[in-house]
Amino acid sequence: MTDTFQRTRRDFLTVATVGGAAATLGMIGVSPAMAGVAAGRSEKPLKAAFSNAGLQATWCAQGKSAAEYWGKLFNVEVTWFDGQLDAVKQRAAVDNMASQKWDFVAIQAFGIGTLTQPVQKMIDAGTPVIDMDTLIAPLDKINVHSFLAPDNEFMGASVTQALVAKLGGKGKMIMTQGALGHTGAQGRAKGFNSVVKANPGIEVLDTQPADWDVTKVARLWETYLTKYPQIDAAFFHNDDMALAAYNVMKARNRTNILIGGVDAMPPAINAVSDGRVFATVRNPSCRIHGGAIIAGVAAVTAGEKAGSGIPKSIVTDGPVVTKENAAGMLWMQDHFLI
Repeated sequence: MTDTFQRTRRDFLTVATVGGAAATLGMIGVSPAMAGVAAGRSEKPLKAAFSNAGLQATWCAQGKSAAEYWGKLFNVEVTWFDGQLDAVKQRAAVDNMASQKWDFVAIQAFGIGTLTQPVQKMIDAGTPVIDMDTLIAPLDKINVHSFLAPDNEFMGASVTQALVAKLGGKGKMIMTQGALGHTGAQGRAKGFNSVVKANPGIEVLDTQPADWDVTKVARLWETYLTKYPQIDAAFFHNDDMALAAYNVMKARNRTNILIGGVDAMPPAINAVSDGRVFATVRNPSCRIHGGAIIAGVAAVTAGEKAGSGIPKSIVTDGPVVTKENAAGMLWMQDHFLI
């Protein structure tokens, strides 16, 4: 067993790609029958279409890499339709997607309700559609194959609570939101507000959205730092925005502001390790995008049905990231595991 676990990552990938992911599981002691059920690598090449909010966001870019990585392991060719952090542009891309034939599709919508019509067209054609991270539409309104997402309210609350605890329950805070139509952002705001409501010593100065756009964040925070002589902490709906705001704070010599973010991407993990960011929480891009590959393959090759073979909604949480677990989190992301 010791020798088995010391195989190199290259050996693992060779077995997974050539012999199938089931054989890979077999080499670590899982029976061939069980491995076949768990892995289900497609014998024939499959074609999948993916779209997420916009590859300018590091979370989305990592998701693309993860989908392509897991696609190679499971014999899936992934074609990408970039949302470009714009609801109108993503709609045009998904309209194009819907005009073509795919074995399965996976989508993270920039905003709820913006893609319902083309997604419904694909569902009506019999294409399994996996919803990632944010609702395409309410689950009782559209029959997606499954919805893979973190508990966004938990993520917002856990990071906000860490900031509030560090402040001793008293101070002035700002929340910089993502896109208001994004159900993940809505959940993060709800988590933030639940903690603030329970801590009357916290004063919220502003909650404007920046739509995941680091340029908008920089403009907002230039204004905030001029307007507010005291800002004790700031919660950002993703780490890209948090780090963009930190650069503005540093230029204005206001690095005493505690910063919390969401996603726990490698740059933010490094920022936690060196003290620029106080806390972040992992929104597991690799698990969500890789999980969409596995869900799609299982739907096509094993006939896995929505609501019976696979749950309609799957929680894909990651942990709060601290200096203690930062190195392990980076390793997991390097291997597209979380």
